[in-house]
Amino acid sequence: MDFGIATSVTDEGIRPGVLGAAVEERGFDSLFLPEHSHIPVSRETPYPGGDLPPGALRNLDPLIALTAVAGTTSDLRLGTAVALMIQRDVFYTAKEVASLDLLSGGRVVFGVGAGWNVEEMRNHGVDPRTRGALLTEQLQALKEIWTKDEAEFHGTHIDFDPVFAWPKPARKPHPPIYVAGGGRASLERLAAHADGWLPHAVTPPEELRRVRSWLDDRGRADVRISVFGAPADPELVRGLAGAGVDEVSFLVPTLPEAETLEHLDRLKKILEPLRQE
Repeated sequence: MDFGIATSVTDEGIRPGVLGAAVEERGFDSLFLPEHSHIPVSRETPYPGGDLPPGALRNLDPLIALTAVAGTTSDLRLGTAVALMIQRDVFYTAKEVASLDLLSGGRVVFGVGAGWNVEEMRNHGVDPRTRGALLTEQLQALKEIWTKDEAEFHGTHIDFDPVFAWPKPARKPHPPIYVAGGGRASLERLAAHADGWLPHAVTPPEELRRVRSWLDDRGRADVRISVFGAPADPELVRGLAGAGVDEVSFLVPTLPEAETLEHLDRLKKILEPLRQE
């Protein structure tokens, strides 16, 4: 099983390049960063995990932060968990992700989700009722742009005639796409269009096993399961391994540099024995 770090990089915490180098030096395999363009002051939809994480108010753009990380690392996988694709322009996203993948030597893991903050997506002109269908078409269009010299796509929400769009990603055929969400529509999107699943750490092991079996039955045994936002609990990690999880990213709070490095050192000490099991 691979181990990663999930955290928010903000203007008040450790710089992304320093963070990435520290994560890689301590033997972690990946770094996942979240995305919010903004947080509306008034929200009708509460944060699913309870209190809104402080980092959500001040997080840097994940693709720009991960570009800084790419410059101080050589092997670390660079992930989004998750990019709010429905709030993004598909052409700019294709170019930005491909540029990061090219500059990093093919290390991008593009994790996406349909989002939870209704006010935020409405500010982007997105209808919350159709966000799932929009995300599905965006993923299809991204693949066309990344893999075709003359890409075109014709759908209900995304529609364009043939275009030229470079650079192409370094990873072939394209950076792996991971999707979040455990509902029926999300899992259908996963099986049809994605390379990995990003369930939250609170997902019960029996549900992880059920989805793994369901994917196998759909001919998608190749899908990676990457649980994100987990606490450093050895028993939890053992349970996730038994449920067929391929990777776990551990939650690190947004802290200044010295405190972050200390936190990473403690995590390494807790997790090292698990790597030997």
